[in-house]
Amino acid sequence: MEASAEKKSRLIYWASGIVSICGIIFEVLFGALGSYILGDGVKQYTITISLFLTGMGVGASLSEKVMSQLIITFVWIEFLVALIGGFSSFTMFGMTAFAPSGTDALFLYMITFTIGALTGVELPILIRKANEIGVELSRSTARVLFSDYAGGLIGGLLFAFYLRPQMGMVKTAFFVACINLLVAVLILYLFRSEIKNLVFHSTAAAVIGAALIGGLFFGEEMAFSFEQKLYQDPIIHSEQSSYQKIILTKEQGDTRLYLDGSLQFSSSDEHRYHETLVYPPLGAADNIDNVLILGGGDGLAAKEVLTYEEVKNVTLVDLDPAVTELAASNYHLRQLNEDVFQEPRLEVKNTDAFEYLEEYDGFYDVIIVDLPDPNNESLNKLYTREFYSLLRNHLVPGGAAMIQGTSPVFATEVYWTIDETIQSAGLETENFHVDIPSFGNWGFIMASREPIDVSDIELPEHAGFLTNDMLEAMTVFGKDEDREIVNREGEPVSLTPNTLIDPNLIQKYEQAWQNY
Repeated sequence: MEASAEKKSRLIYWASGIVSICGIIFEVLFGALGSYILGDGVKQYTITISLFLTGMGVGASLSEKVMSQLIITFVWIEFLVALIGGFSSFTMFGMTAFAPSGTDALFLYMITFTIGALTGVELPILIRKANEIGVELSRSTARVLFSDYAGGLIGGLLFAFYLRPQMGMVKTAFFVACINLLVAVLILYLFRSEIKNLVFHSTAAAVIGAALIGGLFFGEEMAFSFEQKLYQDPIIHSEQSSYQKIILTKEQGDTRLYLDGSLQFSSSDEHRYHETLVYPPLGAADNIDNVLILGGGDGLAAKEVLTYEEVKNVTLVDLDPAVTELAASNYHLRQLNEDVFQEPRLEVKNTDAFEYLEEYDGFYDVIIVDLPDPNNESLNKLYTREFYSLLRNHLVPGGAAMIQGTSPVFATEVYWTIDETIQSAGLETENFHVDIPSFGNWGFIMASREPIDVSDIELPEHAGFLTNDMLEAMTVFGKDEDREIVNREGEPVSLTPNTLIDPNLIQKYEQAWQNY
């Protein structure tokens, strides 16, 4: 084999690995886009991965028709992957902001299938070309496939641990597209003697490259203006952490925090939420020396807990360090949480709440569960019998816990299923709901090892919202939001505890909120 042929075959193997890295990054990027914009991460990743793989199959089948001009066909496939994939995230945000509802999902699924199909054409062409220049077919196939599979692993790790947290979804798409284009240009140069109209193809590469570089430097800023359309108030902070998209907005004194598009609080009425979450369990517990807060990375629940001088230690467990760091450093959040992260009685642990309860061997007088709603698999495990059993095992006799439980009006079956799940872990419960203008009617569930008597709960004098009379009234539910749930046929709905093995809460949650 001539040196030039050997060099060409080596480049083909490298090209197959690199385009595979790019392909897997686009695949998981589309899943992340769907999860963030459309919700239900498991559903979106399932759809995008299925569509991408189906597209690859279709592309591989179509590749049989490519029998000549293999190099120029590969080059233009890379041009298309670069152009379509590069502008995918940018266009998705624009579609979400301006296009009719539902078209953004259709667009994402079409893009996913298209990039999958183009990716499916790549490898058969590279294998044929390697065989054409003198490499035995079995060897060329094995080597290209090895490069492809190894590249897939690298691409997945790069996206999860570097690209998504460091560059975000818009820049990542443009950056990866630039790599696809670079591979095409290198192949174009190395095989230039075989290519007619080289100037035309080179000019096309230059135009696409200019568009991608412009997108890399300015696309995120423009996409930010699209994203602003998704929020009622001006965005004052936007950050993509390793776990979620963090958005902070402010308008006429009202500060709001969003995580992956879901509202966490509004400063105009957060006191209603956090007083209901914190004051009843602290008033019901025999002692309040040691308090555990699961979630609540904004520090607002911790602020209310530490208004009690009797509290000696508060442990705040929140998975995302970006949230607690923002709450400790951002001027607007510090004004709201009153610099609670400087309080020596507060200890912050950035870890998973489930894992923390599994590994910790101590006890707490009060446990406050201020976690996001169970809208995906990772959050669902924090609403299971197994999780509440761990909570029970860390709650002292005479202690109390309070769990936010979504809306009993908008998601009635979800709320009472959470209550049923807590009871199935061997805890007594009492149910509360309160009107919070930014959320609507919201539900909370108090839990204890012993029966709960609301009349024995002592509320602090410094409460700005709650009163004892109000607290008792909050335990009364209307017929259309009470535990006796009926379906459309008027038949009673049987409540089944949510477990790790049978995660029935996710589907109920999705069905409940799809019209709100």
